[in-house]
Amino acid sequence: MDFERLHSDLSACRICAERFAATATAHRPNPVLWFQPGARILIASQAPGMRVHHANTPFWDQSGKRLRDWMGVDEATFYDRSRVAIVPMAFCFPGYDAKGSDLPPPKVCAETWRARAMAVLEGFELTLLIGGYAQGWHMGGRLSVTERVAGWRDHAPAVFPLPHPSWRNTAWLKKNPWFEAELLPVLRDRVQEVLR
Repeated sequence: MDFERLHSDLSACRICAERFAATATAHRPNPVLWFQPGARILIASQAPGMRVHHANTPFWDQSGKRLRDWMGVDEATFYDRSRVAIVPMAFCFPGYDAKGSDLPPPKVCAETWRARAMAVLEGFELTLLIGGYAQGWHMGGRLSVTERVAGWRDHAPAVFPLPHPSWRNTAWLKKNPWFEAELLPVLRDRVQEVLR
């Protein structure tokens, strides 16, 4: 399966049309695709949020600013598809529930597309696993996000499990100061090494 065919098929995907129409946001599918073969860094994330859905650009929000800070890269580097591939567990915004909370990424998206995307996008030197859904898919097991992130040394320098950079995780960051003190300096050095 070549890249152009995958990109075309993914762009036309409407598997979740009925599911999204039934959410509180009642939106249409809009796959946000930001990858190409040859990238050296894989960001395996969760799913686009509402701002990303409208902007058609991944991490086009405060989460993206925090993630770029964690990586030690500027916006131009982060969005350079020849260097960084952003492949979420679901390519479309899943919507909000009746209380306004984010819905989880539909499993059918990863089941349908993930293996095909990974087959086309091979050869990554560094993989960032953002949040529990991406970590579960790529790492397996039943560990919590905190347990996986705390065990980062077992997977570095090729893989770094990370919490989601959402503002909702600010309390987690305060509770786990080792993340910024110990993990982030190593991550930033590794990102620069790979990008060189």
